Amino acid sequence: MHDILVDELERHLSGSASQAFYDHLNACAECRDRVAEMGEVSRLIGELKPAVETAPGPSLGFYNRVAMRIVEDQRKEAWGLFSPGAAFFRRVAFASLLLLAGLGSFLVTRESSAGGVDAATIMAQHDVNSVHSESSDRDRLLVTLASYGQ
Repeated sequence: MHDILVDELERHLSGSASQAFYDHLNACAECRDRVAEMGEVSRLIGELKPAVETAPGPSLGFYNRVAMRIVEDQRKEAWGLFSPGAAFFRRVAFASLLLLAGLGSFLVTRESSAGGVDAATIMAQHDVNSVHSESSDRDRLLVTLASYGQ
């Protein structure tokens, strides 16, 4: 295609091309045929434009059906295995709740079997009848801490 055709074609279709464009069309049969084809396409598009503007839009739920179809097609493909559906996530949520309930009941029974005595209470106990020395108290505290951690 010649450069003048590219530069002046839109102006020709709107009716305002230069005289050099028309002189070139008179001399070049290839460009003349090309412009005639494009003029025909432009005319057909002009005829279809009112029909497209007055055409009814898609029915209700059309976009939703298209989106669901896309999701279904993705699941059928090989990589669709990595995008599980909503049922999978519901099952994971239910399993998580069961796990939390089981751990919670375990912690409650463990605390109740310990008799309500925690490490701070054990270490804070003080025997007034025994003779105290700083080094033995320190050793006793270390033994209590080491035995409680086991």
